[in-house]
Amino acid sequence: MYNFYLGEVKLPVAPGKLSLSIKNQNKTLELMNLGEINVLKKAGLTDISFDALLPGREYPFAEYQGGFKEPSFYLEHLEKLKIDQKPFRFLVSRLSPAGGYLFGTNMEVSLEEYSIVEDANQGQDITVAMELKQYKHYATQKLQPISNQGDTILAKAVTERSAKEPAKSYTVKEGDTLWAICKRELGDGSKYAAVAAANGVKNPNLIYPGQTISLEVISTV
Repeated sequence: MYNFYLGEVKLPVAPGKLSLSIKNQNKTLELMNLGEINVLKKAGLTDISFDALLPGREYPFAEYQGGFKEPSFYLEHLEKLKIDQKPFRFLVSRLSPAGGYLFGTNMEVSLEEYSIVEDANQGQDITVAMELKQYKHYATQKLQPISNQGDTILAKAVTERSAKEPAKSYTVKEGDTLWAICKRELGDGSKYAAVAAANGVKNPNLIYPGQTISLEVISTV
């Protein structure tokens, strides 16, 4: 069983196919007397693609948060993700037929593009092809003058972060709730359901002191 979340919204039907492409940034050079060499670099950002079914009527195999929702609800959510120009959390939790947690995909992404397909053979159902890209927080630096010695200006580099990086994990303390943890650490308490799914927590109301909750935004595929 698979559960897909785009931000705080769960897709009603888990896509039947998920593609994650992780490309290296290696560079090949030609050196005299050595010939061709390969300069190894860090892996590039992960590309994600899948097709999601948005049912036009309620099906027994679909799962909805808070009851049935029309395709327009999900299309409005996608439009908002695109217009906001902000990264969001992409979660996939994988459960065994017995309900046990297998592993998850948990990363922050951007919505690169999506296309909507309406087919008369599908009735009121809509299919949306989506392409996401992993997002990594980064920092910029600017030079700040600290002294002027004649024609020489001394400066120091000051790091400016583009955004606050969320915590990668949290250890539950007495009196904590999953909603409060998500509100404090991620800035949005409504993400508690997605975080519960990513950690294999069947009941979000049942967490205990000492338990480590993963808030990792980098893929753990």
